[in-house]
Amino acid sequence: MAGASLLTLLDDIATILDDVALMSKVAAKKTAGVLGDDLALNAQQVTGFRAERELPVVWAVAKGSLCNKAILVPAALLISAFVPWLIMPLLMLGGLFLCFEGFEKLWHKLTHKAEPHSEADAEERLKKAGGLEAWEQSKIKGAIRTDFVLSAEIIVLTLGIVADSSFVTQLATLVIIAVVITASVYGLVAAIVKLDDAGLYLSERQGQGSLWDLVRRLGLLLVSAAPKLMKLLTVVGTAAMFMVGGGIIAHGIHVIGEWIEQQAVAASAVDGVGGLLHMLLPVLMNALLGIIAGAVVLLLMSLIGKVKQSVTSE
Repeated sequence: MAGASLLTLLDDIATILDDVALMSKVAAKKTAGVLGDDLALNAQQVTGFRAERELPVVWAVAKGSLCNKAILVPAALLISAFVPWLIMPLLMLGGLFLCFEGFEKLWHKLTHKAEPHSEADAEERLKKAGGLEAWEQSKIKGAIRTDFVLSAEIIVLTLGIVADSSFVTQLATLVIIAVVITASVYGLVAAIVKLDDAGLYLSERQGQGSLWDLVRRLGLLLVSAAPKLMKLLTVVGTAAMFMVGGGIIAHGIHVIGEWIEQQAVAASAVDGVGGLLHMLLPVLMNALLGIIAGAVVLLLMSLIGKVKQSVTSE
């Protein structure tokens, strides 16, 4: 009997592992789009630090991301079990937060002219922030807050895929996706922020022959490309806030989501570029929706701030 029970247990475990592997594969495909936005956004969030502090900062944000998912996985399972209707409103609040942060950055860029900063300006900004360590910690906390929203979307998407599975399969799939995505995103972010150091290392290699010349040229190319890539990631990261946030809002408000899908289907009938339009139009419309939502939230926050200021001054 004991042997039979053991075999039954092993069979059950094997079945669960098969289900988990299958569900994890499907969930990875479904969350691939969010993963791309997550990568661009987080790479943009952890730039601007001294070279020796880049990897410690990435590691700090990665640990914060794991903590986020350690909170989100059990919370998602509990909400799904007892109050499933609450998932979408919470996700939409996160989407609005992303849109607000993105538009706040965009608005600051539009309303403040970029001026060259001296060392005195940098020292003054650090003084206002409470010092270099305090500034660094504020940047890390901001990146972890943004990661929380993106992680929530990934967890909810995964939960939707495994909703009809057993509790053990749901839990195992969510944990696997959480760990794999965190490792993937922050591993790539670490590689991106150290790209210039890798280029410098290659450019300084000594050796004779065409192979070593090629290595040094590759290093110089990486050194020159790294600042341009960081600037590009700043733009892509802000755009990702609007695309992800707007996509969440469109998904939550079915009328808007269906209308966007109808426009995409109609655009697919255009000769020659229909397939491309069908793919790009929802992304662009989600981004536009995100910009509008961010502007509305920023306006409301400004009005609330003015009301509070007038109340306190009386």
